[in-house]
Amino acid sequence: MTIQQIRYAVAIADCNSINEAAKSLFISQPSLSNAVRELEEELEIEIFLRTSRGVTVTGKGMEFLSYARQLLEQYEIMRERFIDKNAGKKKFSVSMQHYSFAVKAFVQIVKEFDTGEYEFAVYETKTYEVIENVKNYISELGILFINSFNERILKKYFQDNSLEFTELFCCKTYVYLWNRHPLADREIITMEELQEYPCLAFEQGKNNSLFLSEEMLSDYKYKKIIRANDRATMLNLMVGLNGYTLCSGIICDELNGNNYRAVPLDVKETMTIGYVKVKGMGLSKIGERYIEELSKYKELVLKD
Repeated sequence: MTIQQIRYAVAIADCNSINEAAKSLFISQPSLSNAVRELEEELEIEIFLRTSRGVTVTGKGMEFLSYARQLLEQYEIMRERFIDKNAGKKKFSVSMQHYSFAVKAFVQIVKEFDTGEYEFAVYETKTYEVIENVKNYISELGILFINSFNERILKKYFQDNSLEFTELFCCKTYVYLWNRHPLADREIITMEELQEYPCLAFEQGKNNSLFLSEEMLSDYKYKKIIRANDRATMLNLMVGLNGYTLCSGIICDELNGNNYRAVPLDVKETMTIGYVKVKGMGLSKIGERYIEELSKYKELVLKD
């Protein structure tokens, strides 16, 4: 089994066609077919079902391809770090829950390493996708939170997928709202006072488990709740409907504007924000610098 054969199999699956995959790989269709058939014979499994209408992936093929994609990602990381290390292009990718402070840290890192060619990626996305992106080597790091409610579930998932979580800092729970919200001038807000206003929560898609929620108190019985899938929509709903969300209290006026504020919520629950990475894998120089930038917020939360 070779890297080339693995790459060929993934290309066929992506294209759903041996002919189209051959074109994308700039090789002949018979050569591609023979290479993948030899791979199937060596593994003693059938990866694809071949019909007159094209190819479909078998059950065993799906399992093989999930590992194959991870292997290719690891191979690319190794090639870039050790074979192409003198090429000069810097690469870094991070996935995160919807945290403006994590985006701000990313902006700072891009500015610092903007010395020639680079290929950076930032994914502000659903909790499950944050974890999957790290697991599948799409991102070097994933930024998310754990608390007493989701800790057992998330840590088991990390363990089962050879991932590890490292704490950065612990935060109190805050209410994030428009600065002209009727409760915006309070020094502290109670859950009872929030009952008549819509709670805003980030949609988690098909993996919409309470344990994957990005907000604290996800198991609370809210009277009104609206789900959205991006930060800009959340901010619009705060203004239009006097909505609110629960957050870490770390806000970035530079990115979100100064029309919003965070007010402490009268609860004891705290959230631990940290990063998840592949177990045993060292961080790149850029990854280490990104974590350093995030760690600066620890001093901010300790002042509260």
